[in-house]
Formats: sequence, structure tokens, C-alpha cells
Amino acid sequence: MRELADVAAEFAIPLHADAVQAVGQLDVDFTASGLSAMTVSGHKIGGPYGIGALLLGREYAPVPVLHGGGQERQVRSGTLDAPAIASFAVAGAHATAHREEFAREIGALRDTLITAVRTAVPDAVLGGDPDPAGRLPANAHFSFPGCEGDSLLLLLDAHGIECSTGSACTAGVAQPSHVVLATGTDVDLARGTLRFSLGHTSTKADIEAVAEAIGPAVERARSAGLS
Repeated sequence: MRELADVAAEFAIPLHADAVQAVGQLDVDFTASGLSAMTVSGHKIGGPYGIGALLLGREYAPVPVLHGGGQERQVRSGTLDAPAIASFAVAGAHATAHREEFAREIGALRDTLITAVRTAVPDAVLGGDPDPAGRLPANAHFSFPGCEGDSLLLLLDAHGIECSTGSACTAGVAQPSHVVLATGTDVDLARGTLRFSLGHTSTKADIEAVAEAIGPAVERARSAGLS
């Protein structure tokens, strides 16, 4: 990130990073990153939904989208949600303090999940760095040839397994992820993607449930696609 920020700064281009997935999993240091702006969120680290933070370099003055009382340094007017902010702060402190423990335990579960899915569906394509050290501990992204992601989503949901076909930002959009396509993934393959996210409540039993359900779900989704 620092390398990208230095290149952007060379051309006087402000660089923003969405660090929602990184906090609690990687060592995040806004000052050392060289970024102009960075966003983080509470719900990814055990805090409440609907609360987040924008870290902004002192040299930048954003244009307000809500005017009125002038709260939050004139950036966003409205009564502050003090309980959510306090809870977010506690969650952030806890996630940072226990980051290495989380990465070790949840990363091991992630590796077990990857092995289980590949065993059940040998032609499943793992997205991202194949080296566990180059991946975030808490998620695994797969593409399943011959499947529609939405079909797999529904089939797994029937077994009580919660996963996603893309980010929450694009929920309900029946198109392959533009991010996956930008990596050079074939359009048809990009349609059959699933992301499994783990957290502090994830257990070995959860992984076993996925291992049992994923093979039949893929087979059924492929059959539906051929009919």
C-alpha cells in the first residue's frame, strides 16, 4: 500500500483505501501507509453494524453531503450515535490486541475449509494467492465452473450455510463481480463465485457442514444449468 501511495503522491493524486477487511487481520497503520484517506468499519471486528470511521489527512477538506449542526468537524451533520461509537472503539482495541491470535486460529480454520472444498469439488478454483501466508485469515473465495453463484447461494442457504456471491455493495445485482473480472477471470467462471467469510464465532463444525453440503450443491447447480 505504501508503494502505491508513493506513486500516487508523485502525481499529486489522493489515494483512498477501504481497510474494512484489513483491520483485525493485518497490521494497519494509517500514518505509515502514506494514504490520503482510509475507511474502517465496526461490524467486521465484532462491533455494531452501521458505525465506521473515515481517517483523512489533515491537508484535505472534504465537501459535506449533510449540512446543519456541523457535527463531526463540519463533515457530517447529525446527532452522534455515542453507544455505537464507544462499542466500535472497544471492538477496535480488542481486535488489534488479539490480531495475531485471531489470524492463527481463524487462518487454520480457513485452511481446513479450503482443503474441504477442494476435496469435495476438485475443479473448484481458489481465488487469490495460493500461499496461505499471502491471504487474509478470515475468508476464502472460490469459483465453481459450470455453476451460477446465486444457485449455489440458495442451495447452501437451505442447509443453514451463509456465504456470499459478492460484496454487500452489489447485493441483488445479477452480474459477475467487476472486481473478479478485473483480475482476468473468464466471465462464465466469474458467474460461479462464492466467498466464505469466517469470524470469531466460526467453529470446526461450521467447516464440516460446508464440507458435507458443497459437493451435492455444486452437482445440483450444474445440473440446473444444463437443463
